[in-house]
Amino acid sequence: MNSNNWFRSAAGLFLTLVLTLSCPALAAQKDSKKDAKEETPQGTPVLWKEPADIASRDLFLGPGGEQMKPDLSQVVWESDEEGGYSVKWNVRDGSGKKWVAKLGHEAQPETVAVRLVWAAGYMTEVNYLVPCVHIVNAPKPRKDVERCEGNGFANVRFKSRPKGMKKLDNWSWNDNPFKGTKEFEGLVVMMALLNNWDLKDSNNKIFYMPAGDGEQGELQYVVSDLGATFGKTGGAITHDRNDPQKYIRSGFVEKVEGDRVKFDYHGKDSSLFDNISVEQAKWIGDLLSQLSEQQIKDAFRAGNFKPQEIEGLTYEVRARINELHSLNAPSPAPTPAGTGQGF
Repeated sequence: MNSNNWFRSAAGLFLTLVLTLSCPALAAQKDSKKDAKEETPQGTPVLWKEPADIASRDLFLGPGGEQMKPDLSQVVWESDEEGGYSVKWNVRDGSGKKWVAKLGHEAQPETVAVRLVWAAGYMTEVNYLVPCVHIVNAPKPRKDVERCEGNGFANVRFKSRPKGMKKLDNWSWNDNPFKGTKEFEGLVVMMALLNNWDLKDSNNKIFYMPAGDGEQGELQYVVSDLGATFGKTGGAITHDRNDPQKYIRSGFVEKVEGDRVKFDYHGKDSSLFDNISVEQAKWIGDLLSQLSEQQIKDAFRAGNFKPQEIEGLTYEVRARINELHSLNAPSPAPTPAGTGQGF
């Protein structure tokens, strides 16, 4: 081998050795940057904020108000949203804003449930129900859904989040920072009021909401899927959703035993209802009692329920609120005569 060939071979071996040794370091550096980028944001855990304006909240437009409504001048299909009972699509509206569109049986009750939960001060996402919408390039849905004029889709729920809000992870009904507080137990009671039988952790999301001026943001704990509501609670065969008649005929407060309220709830994670005090149940009832009949009707109007259904559902929701509001803690047993201590 001449000197030139030997030099080229040695140089090749040296380069191979350098690349071999440096690749793990480069990969580690890349992973380190990735981990730093994906590090969970730190923030204050928030489940509920006092709704000082509850009596004036607009339950027709809901938490997004007028300013966040979708631009329906053109809605374009982009992709499927996998998983769940309902057909869900990622779509883009006329302004370019992205939404998750839910089609089918859960869209109407979820729209209403979000408004009632938001009215009580709990963290929610933003949603609107569109009675009839045409979606450009939409594929055939994976299951039958209601259609409307011009080959449009009927009763479609559009869901989005405020700008800057980031989805993180799920949270658990049985392991969270609020367990045992009146605010958490009040949320559980609200699930009974709505007949939400689908209390599984995968329906609960934590969202990071940044704060301005360098302040710490919030970790907002949200029940993100409220579609299994306004029907009948029960097991896999007996439960139902979006059935006003079954909702109206179902029970709510079963009885009061000592200082505990027993609810007529039959659904997932029913043990959550085993230890709710009269004080906790009455607290959420007192809050909701500030809603007017018109506000409750507006929530059902937002869900595009029929006028007769709105009347019946509003009456039932008001009756359930009144049951909570009128709860009273049992009076302590009187002290038998002659047992008091003398001084």
